[in-house]
Amino acid sequence: MDTRVSGGVVVVGGGVIGLATAVVLAERGRRVRVWTRDPVERTTSAVAGALWWPYHIEPMASARAWALRSLEVYQELAGRPEENGVRLVEGAMSPADPAGVEAWAAGRLSVLRRATVREHPAGSALWTRLPLIDMAVHLPWLRERLLRAGGTVEERVVPDLTAVDAPVVVNCTGLGARDLVADRTVRPVRGQLVVVENPGLRTWLVSTAPDGETAYLFPQPGRLLLGGTAEDGVWSLEPDPAQAAAIVRRCAALRPGVAGARILEHRVGLRPARPAVRLERQTLPDGRAVIHNYGHGGAGVTVAWGCAEEAAALAASS
Repeated sequence: MDTRVSGGVVVVGGGVIGLATAVVLAERGRRVRVWTRDPVERTTSAVAGALWWPYHIEPMASARAWALRSLEVYQELAGRPEENGVRLVEGAMSPADPAGVEAWAAGRLSVLRRATVREHPAGSALWTRLPLIDMAVHLPWLRERLLRAGGTVEERVVPDLTAVDAPVVVNCTGLGARDLVADRTVRPVRGQLVVVENPGLRTWLVSTAPDGETAYLFPQPGRLLLGGTAEDGVWSLEPDPAQAAAIVRRCAALRPGVAGARILEHRVGLRPARPAVRLERQTLPDGRAVIHNYGHGGAGVTVAWGCAEEAAALAASS
């Protein structure tokens, strides 16, 4: 198949990073095409628990700036959750403030205090209100926003950057960058979660034990997401029944009502981790510009808009 197209900007990758970047570019007047191997509903982003929090991402100094800009966007969107999937939800994080958010996001977050024992029974925790995004709604909304701005979304496999005949290419391929640009520093961090009927929880909870095991409970409309795992370097997309049972057990220890909840679905996603996010401009031998925007680990949703705006700025001179 001939995958070449002339003119405009081609964004390769249809997850939250690619779609947000495409939206920013299109709304700034660029002619944008998104080429995605999978439908947006089947990208890694679709599996995300999608709580705003800088998780498994470096460099942290840059991630904080990207996260704060994204927080502003999500706070603006949160008034229309039925339309875009973004809600502001209260919950508890333990250990208290592991990413130091209380210091660098002071004044940006509401209800920022220590959790009570009833709110979090497993030790010191931070209580705050954060964006919690329903990706089943948010990803299609991003696609429609792009289409309204004049962009397009096509399902295409891009074997290499030479197959894209456009003056500007934006590489938002996540794990796909291992092959597309031969970046072997990108690796998967496998995450598994269990989707159950919600027994009535309205707040989220994240708890990390001293041994690194994590339990999280994210209430989404019509369901409750239970997690999770973080297996570095593991590629399997098959749900592990033993891990699923352990996830439910850890979550039920924090919220006993979860123990008998009916299981609706098992999900597995591979976070695209890298020693540091690659967000930079590269000039190809033929003079065309490539903007790399990948390697966001478990924080793609958290930093999507900040990274999108920086990527658009890098593309502005092309």
